[in-house]
Amino acid sequence: ICQEESQYRIIPVGADWTNREPLLGYPNALKPEEYVKPDSGVIDLIIQANSNPELPHFLILDEMNLSHVERYFADFLSVMESNEEIPLYAEGTVDNRVPSKLKVPANLFIIGTVNIDETTNMFSPKVLDRANTIEFRIDTNEMEGFLKNTSELNMKALLEEDEKTGKGANMAQKFIGLSNNKSFTTKDRDEINKTLLKFFGELQKTGAEFGYRSATEILRLINQLSTLNNKLKTEEKLDIAIMQKLLPKLHGSRRKLSPILETLGSFCLTEDLKVVKDVLDKDDFDYSNDNVLYPLSLEKIARMYKGAVDNGFASYAEA
Repeated sequence: ICQEESQYRIIPVGADWTNREPLLGYPNALKPEEYVKPDSGVIDLIIQANSNPELPHFLILDEMNLSHVERYFADFLSVMESNEEIPLYAEGTVDNRVPSKLKVPANLFIIGTVNIDETTNMFSPKVLDRANTIEFRIDTNEMEGFLKNTSELNMKALLEEDEKTGKGANMAQKFIGLSNNKSFTTKDRDEINKTLLKFFGELQKTGAEFGYRSATEILRLINQLSTLNNKLKTEEKLDIAIMQKLLPKLHGSRRKLSPILETLGSFCLTEDLKVVKDVLDKDDFDYSNDNVLYPLSLEKIARMYKGAVDNGFASYAEA
């Protein structure tokens, strides 16, 4: 959805990133009048995004958790909270077309790709609170379909401006319009509030409860989902919200998590099933069962529960 390649940067995160310099540069100690911009081009991307508010810009951090996110990304996390500008240097000391303060505009979208293994770092609640966590998984039917129809990925189909062959840049304006929608959902609000309070109370027992920011973002997410697809049921929208905003902060020992996961699993069911006996202890449970309210969330809870039982520890991020 970019008209030009200058609207995005794909930046591989290094394991040695211990401060903000790889993203935001630094003042030159030998030449005080000069500010050294990073080779990554992040500053240029942010400046361009500020100059073109009608177009989306994307900062894509590849393998974001190879280094501790809280170290190199601290300035961005801070301005997400305060809506202030990132200070780069003392005003009046530098003259090389780099502003003394950098505003992170609403049309800049930050995406991080993440894999979990022994070389990566876990995310803190501080990071997870400010993000929507999207898990990508492939089931057996999808893999079977891919293997039967294997072909090269046609990226040109995405870039074509002809609407018959691809959306491409034609989506940019609509994307910005959707992202500017900060409304709260109003449909089925009582049901949504009741569900969120149930999850809040249970998550609170393990210190993983959500705050006002997350509650606000959940209501906005549900409203956005309604805008994108008005055929989605309230249960389907809640399922997505639970997966993206509530479950990611869960991690801990079997003793700590198992009772929590059992209760959360029961929230995903009607009263006709016993969560441990009928669901969590079964390897072949059908999550499309009519008795399941939130299939995405229940399947994730079941995987975490089995991880806790088998390994004595469980986390949303599965290695």
